[in-house]
Amino acid sequence: MKMSIEEFAKLVPSRERRKIKRGFTEIEKKLLEDIKSNPKDIKTHARDMIILPEMIGKTIKVYNGKEWTPVIVQAEMISHRLGEFSLTRKQVKHSAPGIGATRSSASLSVR
Repeated sequence: MKMSIEEFAKLVPSRERRKIKRGFTEIEKKLLEDIKSNPKDIKTHARDMIILPEMIGKTIKVYNGKEWTPVIVQAEMISHRLGEFSLTRKQVKHSAPGIGATRSSASLSVR
């Protein structure tokens, strides 16, 4: 956690190293300031933010397009993106056919 960004950049894969070298966007810089100043109630839309060592132990609410998903940052998550832990799609769950279903789909197989 006491590691500088330049030292951390040497340890991560090339895609993350390139993003760190080019610099963060304004939204990502604001998120880093919020993490340093406000330990609670951190919300962000920056799903492509790289998880840095200074984020360990924090709970960050990431927007997935519908709701704020709380992400508790752990040491194993370092160098991943915040969006990887806040899924945007639900698993499809099918049930019985609806009201407007055709006759063939209304009859369920007995197998």
